[in-house]
Amino acid sequence: MTSPQMKPAAAASLALWHEMVSLQDMGRLPTILNDAAVFRSPMAFKPYVSATAVNLILNTVMKVFTQFEYHRQLVSEDGLSVVLEFSAVVDGKSLKGIDLIQFDEAGLIVDFEVMVRPFNALQALGAEMGARLAAYLPAYKEAKA
Repeated sequence: MTSPQMKPAAAASLALWHEMVSLQDMGRLPTILNDAAVFRSPMAFKPYVSATAVNLILNTVMKVFTQFEYHRQLVSEDGLSVVLEFSAVVDGKSLKGIDLIQFDEAGLIVDFEVMVRPFNALQALGAEMGARLAAYLPAYKEAKA
């Protein structure tokens, strides 16, 4: 059985994502975000909607995390989604998590979902992100249906 392969445009964006993370420089992130991109936080039920919101959140979290490292990568059958397992430290608490990233056919990120454990590290992450972004994020919450 062969492993699924990323579609070329998605693979190029994922390579750029990994490069930005390794350099701790998210400056080119807007170039790989779909305008209607969605961020699904491990702390919030409703997603944050727009490339601007996703850019703000991911730029901030990269400043909050220390000792951030990716460990494994799993690709979906359609070649447009990837699961990235990571570890990091927030406020002295070690955490493990996954990034679930979905790309469109053009290779732009349309959905970025994060899951984190254990609970005490998730609380520390939520507190730090809230302290930095509480004034900005409500404007990007998905509207009620």
